[in-house]
Amino acid sequence: MGRSNRIKPCNRCSLAAPILFRVKYQEGGNWVFVCQQCWQQVSQDNPFYVYGGTWKAKKK
Repeated sequence: MGRSNRIKPCNRCSLAAPILFRVKYQEGGNWVFVCQQCWQQVSQDNPFYVYGGTWKAKKK
């Protein structure tokens, strides 16, 4: 089976990105996928930030 390209939008800005980060960034919040720009914004100085992995469009 060959590599597949998948598309997923950022849950904050809705832009499609080849790499998204699975995070929680609000108290009691759900897991969401955010792009690198949004990830930098939500992770900085945030006591509720939790990293849950990286999603990549190009799956091995």
